[in-house]
Amino acid sequence: MSAIAVPTGPSRLLPFYSSVIGKKVVMAVTGFILCGFVLGHMIGNLQVYQGSEKLNHYAQLLRISMPLLWTARTVLLLAVVLHITAAVQLWLLKREARPEAYVKKALIATSYAARTMVWSGPIIFFFLVYHLLHLTTGTALSAQYDPHDVYHNVIVGFRNPAVSIFYIIANILLAIHLYHGVWSMFQSMGVNHPKYTPMLKNFAKLYGWVIGLGNCSIPLAVLAGVIGGSVR
Repeated sequence: MSAIAVPTGPSRLLPFYSSVIGKKVVMAVTGFILCGFVLGHMIGNLQVYQGSEKLNHYAQLLRISMPLLWTARTVLLLAVVLHITAAVQLWLLKREARPEAYVKKALIATSYAARTMVWSGPIIFFFLVYHLLHLTTGTALSAQYDPHDVYHNVIVGFRNPAVSIFYIIANILLAIHLYHGVWSMFQSMGVNHPKYTPMLKNFAKLYGWVIGLGNCSIPLAVLAGVIGGSVR
């Protein structure tokens, strides 16, 4: 009696990922992870309004368990790489697709990749790189960087109008990106019902607005002197 080999592990996942639906599912799952991080990161950063002690304490808590911190960073990095890769591949597939009637319908589910990835995706990626150099490694702040005072770094960094304007523009693009991304995530997972679709669209729009306004408020508050007046 002969045995039939059943594909397991990567041998089953690769054929699934090679399909359009597989790429959409990867984008949805990684998008969910990244959306959760963006929200949590914003909530943590908004503690800047409570003063240096509160924000620095929050930053210190993140460094208490380095293995946990680096595990989270690895997961996030993997999610970013998979998210971008799937988005680019979907965009390329769309370009190669023949202009038949069904393609227009497919644009509803792939609007995130088709309408935002091309221009906002790369800008957000470079923004993330600069953000890390700015407030994580301190490379962009140079001599002004204080590894033990996150509050000081935020205030000094955003006092530069060019830096603040760049952050504001990037976060506006991020908000738009998130609106299309969250909506596309629901579509990719097959959540499409006349009763729930309007609510999901409104939720995606609200999420984008909350993230955009929350993140943009910090550089604006620093430039206006609302916070950080005592930092030299």
